[in-house]
Amino acid sequence: MPRVPHEEGSFDRQTDRLVFLLRERVLQGEFTAGERLTELGLVPLLGASRTPVRLALERLSHDGLLDALPSGGFRVRSFTLAEVLDAVEIRGVLEGTAARFAAERLESAAELAHLKSLVEQTAIETPITAETFARYLEKNDRFHAEIWRLAKSAALMRALETICKLPFAAPGSLVFTDADRDPSIRFIAMEHHRAISEAIEQRAGARAEALAREHSRISRRNLEWALQQDEAARRVPGASLITM
Repeated sequence: MPRVPHEEGSFDRQTDRLVFLLRERVLQGEFTAGERLTELGLVPLLGASRTPVRLALERLSHDGLLDALPSGGFRVRSFTLAEVLDAVEIRGVLEGTAARFAAERLESAAELAHLKSLVEQTAIETPITAETFARYLEKNDRFHAEIWRLAKSAALMRALETICKLPFAAPGSLVFTDADRDPSIRFIAMEHHRAISEAIEQRAGARAEALAREHSRISRRNLEWALQQDEAARRVPGASLITM
């Protein structure tokens, strides 16, 4: 019997909830790299029926966190350091394209009002604590998302969303200890934001692209450093999936 619309919506929301829960468990290291996950094994753990669990597993496989096994079930993926750094580099290329599109497709200065306000908001509060850094990351995510929106490209948006599903590739992949280790990072990042915004406003597409790509290299350098430090590595989502 077909589901009525409200039931379908509830079913979809349940799947979304399970995707979030499973993703968090994987990234927190509750499931180890190479571990096999099955519908039957997860049903009692998640308190859900088999169908939404299966759909959640398929979604995470599509996102790149799990591999589907020929014999049935899924396996938690592992990533080499080279794969991780390539993912950050690809995100930088895509964000560079987004910044260039934003500059080339800007129709009026009024479109930049929100981006400019976010530039000011991405200054990290001092003293730097875990709480102030968390607020910075939230605002930083908004800044990047606004550039994606200004690019006015559905295809590019989908590509960015896909690569950023890998936790270490997302703009917010910085960890608190990075800013604590080198306070200049926060000033460099904010100046990048300001310069990118100005390049878009001036319709300087090539400059906006180059700045956005350079900006992504901060994440790469910080990630490389963090993964070499035991305490910092524990703060990186998905670090347990990375083989050094």
